[in-house]
Amino acid sequence: MTSFVESQERRDLRAAVFQLGSRYGESYFYSAAARGAKTTELWGEAAKAGYLGVSIPEEYGGGGGDIGDLAAVVEELATAGCPLLLLVVSPAIVGTIIARSGTDEQRRRWLPGLATGEARYAFGITEPDAGSNSHQIITRARRDGDDWILNGRKTYISGVDEAGHVLVVGRTEDARTGKLKPALFMVPTGAAGFEYQPIETGLVSPEKQFSLFFDDVRLPADALVGREDAGLDQLFAGLNPERIMAASQATGTARWALRKAVDYAGQRKVWDTPIGAHQAIAHPLAQIHVEVEAARLLTQKAAALDAAGDLLAAGEAANMAKYAAAEAACKAVDQAIQTHGGNGLATEYGLVQALANVRLSRIAPVSREMALNFIAQFSLKLPRSY
Repeated sequence: MTSFVESQERRDLRAAVFQLGSRYGESYFYSAAARGAKTTELWGEAAKAGYLGVSIPEEYGGGGGDIGDLAAVVEELATAGCPLLLLVVSPAIVGTIIARSGTDEQRRRWLPGLATGEARYAFGITEPDAGSNSHQIITRARRDGDDWILNGRKTYISGVDEAGHVLVVGRTEDARTGKLKPALFMVPTGAAGFEYQPIETGLVSPEKQFSLFFDDVRLPADALVGREDAGLDQLFAGLNPERIMAASQATGTARWALRKAVDYAGQRKVWDTPIGAHQAIAHPLAQIHVEVEAARLLTQKAAALDAAGDLLAAGEAANMAKYAAAEAACKAVDQAIQTHGGNGLATEYGLVQALANVRLSRIAPVSREMALNFIAQFSLKLPRSY
């Protein structure tokens, strides 16, 4: 029977990661963003401590843990004020897909660098006209001898300027039926014909968003991850970890904002009384605490089911967790600003910078509406709406 209760080992991991993240905190994170710098120092320390590779198999230099261990790392860094978006993408999505679907040679080539922190990978699925519909992806790959030729574009892809490769979701033509099917390719960011351009957003983060363009990008045969005829299954193997990581980062951000609000409400006095003594302040924070804890439990359930190999049940729990965590995080940051009053808009408190970042959690990596579509269809057995 699958247990959703975390082990003492994972609780110890959480404590250690939070301690590391707290030595940096939101002041470090937002200062790096303001200077156009990266979180290189924190990334390096987390890698040296083994946190980045905690879910990478031991034979490839990792900790041999499961996705729940990496989710704990993501959550605790966010709780400390350092929500590292590339952690969600690089070891979680790309690392999981390669570990589960890659060949032995591909695992030996691409996984050890994730464990040491020397390698960073981006993940390219979203396209301007496809949205959340992977069946409408127009990025195509065709064979040319033993090579592949890739053409197409992607948008809102995170951290490409830090990545050595992008795991790109494209489509190939079935030689027997002529139908297009998903396929996954590891594309070097320096490949001829591959260009990327930054997208200007209101996000305050060291990790940027990019549009990608593939113009006859030639790739060797072994750039194809796993089997050509199993692309959809391989893609879905990375989507559960993606949602679990997004939920973990959102709950971590919610815990960070709630902690700041509670600290301020306990210290700020009006007419010699801490404002936290007033139910108008206390009750909204208490309600958010309940919602955050519920989202955390859903996330832990999703991670446990994924680790147990029950991918369909994990998908249901992961979508619910991602939805619940995003809602809780948005409410937590908003209420923390409200609790601080005018100080909530002062950059020194770090809350106003989090507004756009946390709002993103309702949109990506899957919108709240698409998560609800999944729940309506698979949990409630309602007719499909799209």
